[in-house]
Amino acid sequence: MFGGPGILAGSIRNWTCIPLSIRLHDGLQAAREWKGASVSAASHVVQMVEDSYRAALAFGDSLLLLDRYFLTVPALERLSALNGSGTVHVNIVTKAEKSCTAYQKPGPRKPGRGRPPKKGAAVHLKELFASHAGQFRETEAELYGKKQRIRYYSTDLLWGQKLYQELRFVLVEMNGTQSILASTCLTLDPLSIIRLYSYRFRIECMFQELKQQTGAFCYHFWSKHMPKLSYYQKKGEPALLECVKGEKPRRKVLEAVRAIEMHMALSCIAMGILQSLSIRYIGKISSSQIRYQRTPSKGRVSEATLMHYFRKHFFRLLGQEPGLRITQIIQGLQEEPGEQWDSMAS
Repeated sequence: MFGGPGILAGSIRNWTCIPLSIRLHDGLQAAREWKGASVSAASHVVQMVEDSYRAALAFGDSLLLLDRYFLTVPALERLSALNGSGTVHVNIVTKAEKSCTAYQKPGPRKPGRGRPPKKGAAVHLKELFASHAGQFRETEAELYGKKQRIRYYSTDLLWGQKLYQELRFVLVEMNGTQSILASTCLTLDPLSIIRLYSYRFRIECMFQELKQQTGAFCYHFWSKHMPKLSYYQKKGEPALLECVKGEKPRRKVLEAVRAIEMHMALSCIAMGILQSLSIRYIGKISSSQIRYQRTPSKGRVSEATLMHYFRKHFFRLLGQEPGLRITQIIQGLQEEPGEQWDSMAS
């Protein structure tokens, strides 16, 4: 399982998610005791929070948009620890399960012995759509590129078994669909939380471009020492990597993993360059100037169009800039015409 943070860049109508890093977050835990293995013992949910916080150290205070899968107690605990240890503060905007249960704040302590209560009465958030229907507000907001009529209701409640952290929950109704959003930032207004979460779909667009344009997931790095994946592995059976014995087989497996992650990292760099160029030339260049499109995009030039352009003109552009280091490397590796004919004759 790959994971990594990205940064939302561009304008409101032309957002794109630029990948900052990507690595394997799951599937290698059995190798963390191997010699030379830099594998985290944390779950992939916690690793995502840690990677995002490291990225925020370069950008400053940030908002982290996550899928509902990442709303867990370990993730919130780790984020709270990281926020308390540095000068950068990161908040989460995510989605909650419809079966989510939160708690009211505890009331005044009753006289007598015993510890003060940490939580109040339980609140089943899904039931609020019916019980608090009269308190929902109705408005029009621009979501997913078009105007949408929505109804929403916001409330601050405690969440998390034995954690009981206060979160801002926003219940949303749009086109007959009900959703529950959550944020660790209690100062964000409900409409901002709704609008911010709508930008999360750009992550899926980024993964699609990584697959279709740069071939990020088309790697073929393997090792005969790497065990084959078993789709019929039963729960409780030892992990496949635990079957790898010996220093050499383990080293070969780690080398294959490093090759996979390096290939993914280079693909992210290439995609980031394409997206940065696409953002920089918004309003200056249209896709129809580069190639024919039956339905040309009205905003920024797509990554596919830029790939098409560079495939045709990459070496010509390098020739125009002989001082570039990459141009010098390529020219240094080229054989002289005479040497080429000699090697063919021999």
